[in-house]
Amino acid sequence: MSRSSAAQGLARFGKVWLLGAGPGAVDLITVRGARILAQAEVVLHDALVTEEMLELCPQAEKISVGKRSGQRSTAQAEINRKLVECAGKYKRVVRLKGGDPMLFGRADEELRALEAAGIEVEIVPGITAALAAAASARLPLTRRGIARSVAFFTSSTAPGHPEQTTLPDCDTLVQYMGGKEAITTARNLLARGEPPALPVVVVENCSRADERILRLTLGQLEQGLEACHGPVLVMIGEALAPRS
Repeated sequence: MSRSSAAQGLARFGKVWLLGAGPGAVDLITVRGARILAQAEVVLHDALVTEEMLELCPQAEKISVGKRSGQRSTAQAEINRKLVECAGKYKRVVRLKGGDPMLFGRADEELRALEAAGIEVEIVPGITAALAAAASARLPLTRRGIARSVAFFTSSTAPGHPEQTTLPDCDTLVQYMGGKEAITTARNLLARGEPPALPVVVVENCSRADERILRLTLGQLEQGLEACHGPVLVMIGEALAPRS
């Protein structure tokens, strides 16, 4: 894009912030994030964003573009279209995402759409669920002499793509959106030789008032999880063993 066309695009459109809300608790959003929310004219927010978080932007129009697994949700192409449309109407547009926008947040698709339209974008990081869950469980994901590598992964894939069955080979594994896939994950790990006694920590509704922490083993995880009603993170590895 030429400088002149880029300048015309910036003059025609407002600015968009891809903003990480953090894991859930309203006081875990960054200071920068809270400041930008307080100045936003319109906020397009995920289903995981709490009502308490939205109270930080009472002046803004709020548009729900939630995407929840297994439930009716807004298609990504429609979210992209709405972002560009809002940037044509408002000067300060916020796309508010749970966790961090750059990790399993579909930021790539949104950045492509906004950049193609010549819209200025700023990314504001948030605390991702894995780090908040480790803090809630009081168990570091790394541990000297035991765990020096960590992999974040998800079994969810884009429509039309086969489900990912090959798991990362790391000391500590953290599976996002892992509730429904817990049995498959455990079976795959056991099949590759991981011990049934390998520690597992499952965190539901991380950092919220209804947070729930389950401590079990890989063998127990293979039997499945009881019904969960919120986002689930599954952490697996020797680093998750209780301190003696």
